[in-house]
Amino acid sequence: MIYITSDKERCILLATYLVEQRSTVRATAARFGISKSTVHKDVTRTLKHVNRGLYEDVKSVLEQNKRERHLRGGEATRRKYMTKIC
Repeated sequence: MIYITSDKERCILLATYLVEQRSTVRATAARFGISKSTVHKDVTRTLKHVNRGLYEDVKSVLEQNKRERHLRGGEATRRKYMTKIC
């Protein structure tokens, strides 16, 4: 759980982590112990008004994650069935 005094600080912290780790919204939320909705709202809505450059970086990571999500889902399904068979 993170304890930050302002929403601006939190959105910058979340965005920086997301960009540096090339993380997903779900993984970022799990790492900081907050909801996916909060992470998404902070890095898309709030960050746009706080730090435009960082917002553009986050936007590119989120777009890449969106392009790759079908691959991650397929990999998760493959692992699920591999554990049942073996």
